[in-house]
Order: sequence, then structure tokens, then C-alpha cells
Amino acid sequence: MIAIVEGRVHSKSSDGLIVMFGGIGVRVLCPQPTLATARPGEEIVLHTHLIVREDDLTLVGFASEEELGLFENLMRVQGVGPKLALAVLSFMAPDALRLAIGQEQPELLARVPGIGKKTAQKIVLELKDKIGAGEVSEGLAAITEADAAVIDALTALGYSIVEAQRAVQALPREVTDVEERLRRALASFGA
Repeated sequence: MIAIVEGRVHSKSSDGLIVMFGGIGVRVLCPQPTLATARPGEEIVLHTHLIVREDDLTLVGFASEEELGLFENLMRVQGVGPKLALAVLSFMAPDALRLAIGQEQPELLARVPGIGKKTAQKIVLELKDKIGAGEVSEGLAAITEADAAVIDALTALGYSIVEAQRAVQALPREVTDVEERLRRALASFGA
């Protein structure tokens, strides 16, 4: 199995990178946050998972071992394949995913394009003991309905889900009004 790919980014597309090493260019599918930071010509290290099918070999790469582990756990859930697991990690930051699973909030997972209510519930049910809230970074508070509304508003304004989640996580917990939280989140972007 190919566990790590280290090389120079040759080019990138909407869903992956071509990484050059030893005179070979390898296509690696990546989540959006990894794609957003990758630049052609720069060196990159990706933690990878090789998917072997009868007629296809697909390499999926992540910036961290943590993301790779989450991807592999998501794929263990019946009905969640590589494309859906990759979509989850493109849509949600690792801490937000752990929090949604650990606090049993399938409605947050159901916001991911391609995941319905039943699949979200199945992910939470099957992974809550493996990816518990105890593994979430210290200081990361619960995602409230107000936070979800702010994230929805920010993504509707064109911010990525990862940017929106980071902005919400940086907001003080004592501010509970949705409009005030949105105003402060926008201010953090300099908008």
C-alpha cells in the first residue's frame, strides 16, 4: 500500500493534484482544504489511502494523518464510499466532524451535499464510540443552532465551510444572538 506521497505539485484540478516524484506524476484525490493550500511548484507531503477496485486504482491524499484516519473511519460505515467520505472532509473541518459525531448531531452531517438524514444518523451511530467528543481539540465548544445558522449564512455569502467553521469557533461563547455572531464572524474576515 502507498502510505505517503512526497513530491512537487505539478498541477491541480477541482478534485485532486498531480504530484511529481522520481520522474513519475501520480494523481491524488484530495479534500478541498488540502487543494486550497496546494500550489503548483511547491513541495507537498500527503498521507494516502489506496483504493483498489477491479478496474481502477485511486489514490486519496490528506495533509494530516488525522484526516486520513477520519476518512478511513467514514469508509467503514455501510453506504459511505470514498467519494462521500471525501465530500465530508471537504465540507467539515476534522474538529467539527468529531464534535458532530461525539455530540450526536447528525443534522450537521446532513448539511454535507450527498448525505441524507439516514446516512448522517448511521455515521453518528457507528462512529460515536470510535470518534468521540473526547478526542476533539480542547477549547472547542459545542456547535449550537446559532453557530449552524451563522455557518449557513457565511457559506451562502461564498465563504468555504472550513472558513465559516473557523470563524464561528473563534467567536466568544457569551455572544448568543445569531445576528451579532454573524456580524462578528464577518468582521473577522475583514468584510
